[in-house]
Amino acid sequence: MTRIAVVGAGGMLGTDLMRALSDHDATALTRNELDITDADAAVEVLSGYDVLVNASAYTRVDDAESDEENAHLVNAVGPHNLALAAARHGSRLVQLSTDYVFDGTATEPYPEDAPRHPVSAYGRTKAAGELLALEHNPGRTAIVRTAWLYGKHGSSFPRTMLKLAADRDTLDVVNDQLGQPTWTGDLAAQIVALIDAGTPSGIFHGTNAGRASWFDLAQAVFVCAGLDPDRVKPTDSSAFQRPAPRPSFSVLGHRAWLDAGIEPMRDWKQALQAAFDSGALTAE
Repeated sequence: MTRIAVVGAGGMLGTDLMRALSDHDATALTRNELDITDADAAVEVLSGYDVLVNASAYTRVDDAESDEENAHLVNAVGPHNLALAAARHGSRLVQLSTDYVFDGTATEPYPEDAPRHPVSAYGRTKAAGELLALEHNPGRTAIVRTAWLYGKHGSSFPRTMLKLAADRDTLDVVNDQLGQPTWTGDLAAQIVALIDAGTPSGIFHGTNAGRASWFDLAQAVFVCAGLDPDRVKPTDSSAFQRPAPRPSFSVLGHRAWLDAGIEPMRDWKQALQAAFDSGALTAE
């Protein structure tokens, strides 16, 4: 049986990955078990695994603007070390990445081979991680870019909306940023499908289908929760100035899944309803 190591297994995606891999030979590695910024530790700990999945990341997008060195350590040096370990042991590597490797100026879904052009510190470090992983474990590395993640085991936009709904009559939410809300439950299952297909190398976009603004997502969350969606009011990004620039367009294309014989992920509205039905989204 294929032996799988999930690095960053204590996070929102990592937790769902371990659940999705319950019938596989999978080992959960949190930072306590492996510090990915330590190259020697990566080589030692990851010996004997056929597939490495790196779900660990520095995801504090705004903090990265003033803390790019530490973000680079986790998001670039870490994947570099994992790729070196994978190459040493002949393992396949699945490196999680992000829509922030693009500048967000497109008007049509970004294909997997679109040029990287990050405009934030976080995006730069994740783009570097992609390149290093591909370079140092060539032919055995799959990059899975995702975006707008939410799930049961961490903070997320839908959960924030539910919490605010309990305290406020109305909420102002931006409607000039487009992306693909993505449930970690679906993404975890998609990564398992990638592993079961032999972990084809290349770049894949791991997002639910369709597109939405944050305003659309907030209204959909209210509907799923049985609340009045008219309590959500549209505004634009100028009302929420933040240190890191946000891509205005983060819709990703999914052609690589079809080319690999794997069905892309379902529409984001279906996934959101399923997340509510499963109990993955509550205000708690």
